Amino acid sequence: MKVEEKHYNKLLVEGNDDQHVVWALCNNFDIPENFDVIDCSGIDKLFAQISVRLKQSGLNCLGIVVDADVDVIRQWDKLREILVNIGYSVPDQPNASGSIIKASNLPTLGVWLMPNNQLNGTIEDFITILVSDKDQGLPFAKQTLDTLESQQLHKYRDVHKSKALIHTWLAWQEDPGTPLGLAITKSYLNTNKDLCQQFVNWLDRLFNNSN
Repeated sequence: MKVEEKHYNKLLVEGNDDQHVVWALCNNFDIPENFDVIDCSGIDKLFAQISVRLKQSGLNCLGIVVDADVDVIRQWDKLREILVNIGYSVPDQPNASGSIIKASNLPTLGVWLMPNNQLNGTIEDFITILVSDKDQGLPFAKQTLDTLESQQLHKYRDVHKSKALIHTWLAWQEDPGTPLGLAITKSYLNTNKDLCQQFVNWLDRLFNNSN
């Protein structure tokens, strides 16, 4: 389903899960709905949209949320090359609290690399970090995946292990198979954790204090 764009602020995300996680966190923390969250249907399409979006008339602020994947610095360098060519001065490394970059005659720009701007990983790693420290199911889910792998019964690639882990854990909750965003809404996760607070603060600074 295509979501109608209504605002002069945009947040580009890789996929549907990312979109719903952002919506759920904004609702949870009462962040004003003054930006569109755009599902770009993949990292390549997201990268392709950046320069196009930044040229749109009336754009005030553009946020970018992407997975760090297997190499956080390599991912940052890809973004940095795109943004430098547009006219931004971009530091060599991402800010641990989320990057916000300003340039004269250009929209304010924000970048967050999942999970925490420092480590390799994905949005699934971000969600896994929000599982309560007291939860006893997550260690068992990890053990289950390790057993599968030791017996070569798994079919997922190593890069997707974090996705297999969090969805295994979610399958054991009160409503099995709950999507990532809804897991926040249903309070399966601890949104008081520092990482969640940092991400929410970055969103708030980017879209509500960018001037």
